[in-house]
Amino acid sequence: MAIELTSHERFTRMYQHKTADRVPITDGPWKSTLTRWIKEGLPESADWRDYFGVDYQVYLWGDNSPQYPVQLLEETEEYRIRKTLWGATIKEWKNHGGVPEFLDFTIIDRDAWEKAKKRMTPNNTRIDWDRLKNEYATWRKRGAWLEAYWWFGFDVTHSWATGTDRVLMALAEDPEWLIDMFNTYLDLDIAIFEEQWQKGYTFDTINWPDDLGFKMHQFMSVDMYRQVLKPVMKRAVDWAHSHGIYARLHSCGQVMPFVPEFVDIGIDCLNPLEIKAGMDPIKLKKDFGDKLVFHGGLNAAVMHEFDKYADEMRRYVPILKQNGGYILSSDHSVPDAVSFETYKKIVTLAKEIGKY
Repeated sequence: MAIELTSHERFTRMYQHKTADRVPITDGPWKSTLTRWIKEGLPESADWRDYFGVDYQVYLWGDNSPQYPVQLLEETEEYRIRKTLWGATIKEWKNHGGVPEFLDFTIIDRDAWEKAKKRMTPNNTRIDWDRLKNEYATWRKRGAWLEAYWWFGFDVTHSWATGTDRVLMALAEDPEWLIDMFNTYLDLDIAIFEEQWQKGYTFDTINWPDDLGFKMHQFMSVDMYRQVLKPVMKRAVDWAHSHGIYARLHSCGQVMPFVPEFVDIGIDCLNPLEIKAGMDPIKLKKDFGDKLVFHGGLNAAVMHEFDKYADEMRRYVPILKQNGGYILSSDHSVPDAVSFETYKKIVTLAKEIGKY
């Protein structure tokens, strides 16, 4: 009888490009998805990961924002409008998932950035020490895979801090401003997570989101990436490797031209391999399967239709799992169109197809 591994053991073997009892299975249901599942049978007190028997990832957080005052500006039954720690004004819907609508920003030019930058220094409020003290030992005891969630780069800057049009114009007109912002965010990430590490709260990988693509294209050229962002990403990867851990990048959209650059700086894992945007997981496995772990690659747009999603799984998983190096999930998250029963069937099939 095969020995069932812990999540930590499975992830470790994938990052070592070795096989395991099965591939790790992860995903990220929206809040509204969990609300639906509870209505359809998920026990309200249950951790959905335990209920479905999927793998246990835990994210360690740190606040590297300018820590502007959070303000609630308007609230109705449908939405709330508030100012964030990043100085953005956002509209969030209460009854369904998805990203918020960004209405306004504080960091709109170099002068505003210099004021924000002065606020971005380490302090004791940037780390949730109570969470670490109360839960860290339990995570390690149960064999969870711990990821430090970093927050820097192009995507965070344009979407959460400064605005898309403004950042795209700066790529052409003032790239040095962007480089300064990217490095400042990273400096604070390093300070925050180095402090946690030194106090014994170690983790297995760093993970950061930087969506560099959209449907069938990228936000910048490869040459521009090399100029403004690649050196910053390399600093993060080097920090991880100097601590004996891995570096995982989440980059939505069609980012195929950037993948050789990611490999060049030593990124260990790429997520989410967004099929609906034009990513080609099979080509990636063929070209980079000995160097990169792949996480995702299953089309979330058809996840609510089990037969179609099952076809995706049968097409991609047997190839992606070869020789290890694969973490099974959708190519983004679990939308609230996916029923409780459908997700049950998805997990059952994932455990079957993902076996070694």
